[in-house]
Amino acid sequence: MLQRTFSRIQPLLPNEHILVSTGQEYAAPVLEQLPDLPPENVIVELEGRGTAPCIGLSAIHLERRNPDEIMVTLHADAYIKDEQEFRQILLAAVEAARRDHLVTIGITPDYPETGFGYIQRGQVAERIQERAVYAVKRFTEKPDPDTAQHFYESGEYYWNSGMFAWKLSRIMSEMERCQPELASQLRQIQGALDTPQEAEATRHVWSQIANQSIDVGIMEKARDVVVIPAQIGWSDIGNWASLAELIQTSPQENTVAGKGQLLAVDTRGCFVYSPNRLVATIGLEDMVIVDTGDAILICPKDRAQDVKRVVDRLGQMGLDQYL
Repeated sequence: MLQRTFSRIQPLLPNEHILVSTGQEYAAPVLEQLPDLPPENVIVELEGRGTAPCIGLSAIHLERRNPDEIMVTLHADAYIKDEQEFRQILLAAVEAARRDHLVTIGITPDYPETGFGYIQRGQVAERIQERAVYAVKRFTEKPDPDTAQHFYESGEYYWNSGMFAWKLSRIMSEMERCQPELASQLRQIQGALDTPQEAEATRHVWSQIANQSIDVGIMEKARDVVVIPAQIGWSDIGNWASLAELIQTSPQENTVAGKGQLLAVDTRGCFVYSPNRLVATIGLEDMVIVDTGDAILICPKDRAQDVKRVVDRLGQMGLDQYL
């Protein structure tokens, strides 16, 4: 998916203008997977601190190259079916960003999903390439089923894709206004870049940075935020059930990913990931079964997003070797 994300935007800009932000344990694998990416374009986060610090860290690196440039943020865990349309939307988002808007891409919902955040649109703010660009009324966190149904039926709401475009000067000024402590910490790191003190300064400051999402920390408080609607066959592959939806040809089908085998008795609609072992099931329906070699996850598809609760519990129990 990282390779696909990289190739998806290659028609729009040279490789040296693409940066990847990742954890330090993934820096080497990223370069193995993306041999055309310049090594200096891998931005390493020492620890996960949420999307606001992640984006801010990338922004201060980009500022040193060209402080007047446009920054576009994308996730490597998104599936996009219509890549040509997606690129056209990105070009419109960049143009809106040049007009000093903070731009987000909103996905036209296909159903009342409770696992995504939502964006409510307001009036048309611009028309770019014959596309309506709407002012954002508000961001909403993951809703309950009744609220999601209302959002879906109203036609005013979009799924929050987490994809943004903005001038570097705009996002940093909003960060300084909305999250002054984070902005100050990032400036400390920026002041040490390309000096012998860079590694030590980054370690010292990053350990003090609080966890914060870009949506809650900045976008919900920011000025002049707009949304561009998108119908691009988008899916956030945030859990095993989302992956199953893309792979399975029908809801009744049992699907196996990996080199393992499935022996299914009175079983339907199940998704199994097994690197090499045989998995036998009896009387199961709409389940996810994941065998990672040292652990096994079993849950209903509609509870796949709750895997975060398992991760949290493992951390509380000190079982970090399974994370």
